[in-house]
Amino acid sequence: MKAKALPLLSPYLLNETTHILLVEDDLNFGMVLKNYLEMNSLKISWAKDGQAGYDLFKTHQYHLCILDIMMPKLDGFSLADKLNALDGTTPFIFLTARSLKKDIIRGYKSGARDYLTKPFDPEILLHKIKALVSHTVQDKDDTSSENMFLDYKHEPQLRRLWRDREYDELSPKENLLLSELLRVPNTLVKRERLLEQIWKENTYFTARSMDVYINKLRKRFHKDLRIQITNIRGEGFIFEIKDQDQ
Repeated sequence: MKAKALPLLSPYLLNETTHILLVEDDLNFGMVLKNYLEMNSLKISWAKDGQAGYDLFKTHQYHLCILDIMMPKLDGFSLADKLNALDGTTPFIFLTARSLKKDIIRGYKSGARDYLTKPFDPEILLHKIKALVSHTVQDKDDTSSENMFLDYKHEPQLRRLWRDREYDELSPKENLLLSELLRVPNTLVKRERLLEQIWKENTYFTARSMDVYINKLRKRFHKDLRIQITNIRGEGFIFEIKDQDQ
């Protein structure tokens, strides 16, 4: 995209604390897009190749990542795989010149929330960012408070599960699952709700993925007979907590 003046939008719910990682190796396009997003009340970190983008992601927290695909050192698809492995909860979109159907399909299969091709309408990009960031902020707000049960403490923001003075670090998916199950302990939580809240879609593959993470959570508590995660076939899960004197 050639450098040109882009329209300024109202800031919506976005503000300078909304932090976005832009990974784009085209210096001209990257500078224009960075300036445009900053004019629309966003905080932008710009990495000029895939490896630099990954290094920034490892050391900072972002509400959203915008990734090019054709980049030196680490292409966008490979970067997406590494981001997912490191933290599967931060949404990302592809913004790229690659418009072939196979590339778009691969982009969505890698977990992208959206796939935009250049040239693009910057106003539409702002609306997409607003929608994705709003969902991300809501998800983080939903898991912001500590959960206390028996002699455990769950700190969702730090992804920590404490018992006594020691803690285990939870993976992003384990952390979100535990938060959802602890909202209503000893009560059935529907599979569909968990899939839509955490995986954002209900498919065979996301359902199998959820079962894997449920089993990982079970292993966290397998030595404690007071806690059991029960699978109600075809319905959902119950996080059962028994009183200490039962």
